[in-house]
Amino acid sequence: MRVAVLSDIHGNLPALEAVLDALPRLGVTQTVIAGDVVNGSPDSRACWDLVHSLRLPLLRGNHERYVFDLHSERAKPEWATLQFAPVHFTYKQFDDAIRMEMARLPILHRDPELPGLLVVHASPRNDHDLVFPYTRESDLDAMFSGATERTFVRGHNHYAGITLWRGRHIVNAGSVGLPLDGSPKAQFVILELKAGTWRAEHHAIAYDVARAVRRFEETGYLDEGGPLAHLYMKEVETASFRVVPFLKFQTAYLARQPGATLLDAWAAYRQIGY
Repeated sequence: MRVAVLSDIHGNLPALEAVLDALPRLGVTQTVIAGDVVNGSPDSRACWDLVHSLRLPLLRGNHERYVFDLHSERAKPEWATLQFAPVHFTYKQFDDAIRMEMARLPILHRDPELPGLLVVHASPRNDHDLVFPYTRESDLDAMFSGATERTFVRGHNHYAGITLWRGRHIVNAGSVGLPLDGSPKAQFVILELKAGTWRAEHHAIAYDVARAVRRFEETGYLDEGGPLAHLYMKEVETASFRVVPFLKFQTAYLARQPGATLLDAWAAYRQIGY
């Protein structure tokens, strides 16, 4: 049994296609998609359709939630701002039926054929918990409370690694479409059960990054998605953090410049290089 876990595709179709093409060569017998199929790169609908055509177990990530909640009573006021223009671009690619399907997705995957293995997007309790090598054990206790498995596989953090927690293993799968560790390759993990223990193999494969970057222009996403779409494109191109640093800069800039806008912050940010 060799189980591939793919997470954080984020609308990057060339990366997804490259990973799916590689799985048979790697002897994979089962595949689980751990959420965030959509939003980030422009081809969210194509990625969603491809995943669904394969009838794979699919979890809900926080970016699916942004899409199905965008115009609901649960929407946050800031979701109507330019900062969330990429989500609005993604939202328009789906009809109500698919958005409702997203809302019904589970946040964890258990399979009796995979004893002792639990797959989540972030944690068993929500779709946005973060796990770092320095995360306190008490915080992990709260995140994984009640789970009896010995091995947990998750995405959300956009880098690959393993965290030890009270004799158990929390495996970060990495990101297929938006890795943030400096290496622009499509990341995923394969789990194999050996002598009663799940062993993790992290993989990072080359894909056509230039094609993925071209899609930002070809689809009109750069115009509609605003500054955040440009930052996502840079993240795809460089596999480095660009969105979060800008948002931190924007917060500080707006605090210093009453009445300024995101576009004002963006203009200032571009002057110092991004």
